[in-house]
Amino acid sequence: MSYDELSSLTKAELLDRARAIDLRGRSKMTKAELVAALFAAESEEDTAPEEESGPMIPIPGVSQEDRVEARARRTELYDRLADLVDQSRLCEWRSIEGHGCGLPVVREDDACALHTDRNRYDAAVPITGRLGFDTWPTLFRHLHLATYDIDAIGLDPVLHEMAWHVFNGLYYDYFRVDVDGIENIPMDGAAMIVANHGGAALPYDAAMLALAVLNEAPTPRRVRVSATEIYNMLPWVSHMYRKVGAVYATHEDARHLLERGAMLGVFPEGESGFMKPVWQAYHVQRFGRGGFVQLAEQTGTPIVPVAILGAEEVHPTLGVSRRLAQLVRFIFPQQRVEEIAVFLNPVPLPVRWRIRFLPPVMPENPGVEPDPLRMLERSEDIRRSVQSALDTLLAARGTAFS
Repeated sequence: MSYDELSSLTKAELLDRARAIDLRGRSKMTKAELVAALFAAESEEDTAPEEESGPMIPIPGVSQEDRVEARARRTELYDRLADLVDQSRLCEWRSIEGHGCGLPVVREDDACALHTDRNRYDAAVPITGRLGFDTWPTLFRHLHLATYDIDAIGLDPVLHEMAWHVFNGLYYDYFRVDVDGIENIPMDGAAMIVANHGGAALPYDAAMLALAVLNEAPTPRRVRVSATEIYNMLPWVSHMYRKVGAVYATHEDARHLLERGAMLGVFPEGESGFMKPVWQAYHVQRFGRGGFVQLAEQTGTPIVPVAILGAEEVHPTLGVSRRLAQLVRFIFPQQRVEEIAVFLNPVPLPVRWRIRFLPPVMPENPGVEPDPLRMLERSEDIRRSVQSALDTLLAARGTAFS
């Protein structure tokens, strides 16, 4: 806004703008001082987060050239995200106590990403217009005041955005994820993303899959990844897991999301894929009993197969232990795990990841219960397409770190 336009605002409106950009000392400023400070702050051309302009911390196993490329990719992401909001207009929402919102509005809307009437739980528009630790005071303010709603499954848009920024360090700088086929992701409506599984220790593949859609798609969408019992039973972990967008691996939760046009991520290999020993890496196991195909047919949802290369080498598995699984079941009786992976490296290896999204598989008879045999056949067809894509990616790469 120009200096004259700022001068025409009331002091309360100026304070709302100052609060939105976390202008220090605003409560003690006169109206004239607020106008001058806001005009100076909004006239700055460099809006990139401070950590992106500082020195790069060396990462063992990651070259300086890779770090430079990662920074360039982040900058490109920030530019695309900035175009999703209109910084010249502020959300007019106010709480019943009179607290103003002060966040920039989503383009072609009259409200911010937290208060828009559109599906705020699907389209991941940055709340302040960009990602960065310097935006967290503003995000914590809205989190503390509870100025917005979470969805029925538990997704908290503020905590999701914080996790998005933190895990981008793994995505860009550590795993250096390369993505192709992102055009196969639908930009609206329900979709089911079906991928091979790996990791042994933690669900890195779930995080990188979700980030690939957030960072590479023209319009970032949230991928609601389904998880088994262990991540929904651990104290604190289960709470945060749902807050950042994950869901319990049940037909009820999955159907709820798909019927509301969300994007669901599933790993049909399940435990057998997660616990594969290193000598079976990237040999895609059976995709369960085809339950994901049944759900896709019932809800009329397209299936997007995905091949993920990298997850199964982050913590190479030397074998599996049934005794460790017995211990887990003793602590968590409802957990279905039969074996626990045994691996040596506590720190994940800086493997370069490659994620390939394949053309979507459309439902054959939407809304109709599929024939059990046909359901298994389609499940196997999708498994083979993922295996073929993995074989192609393996043949094209050099080492796991290049």
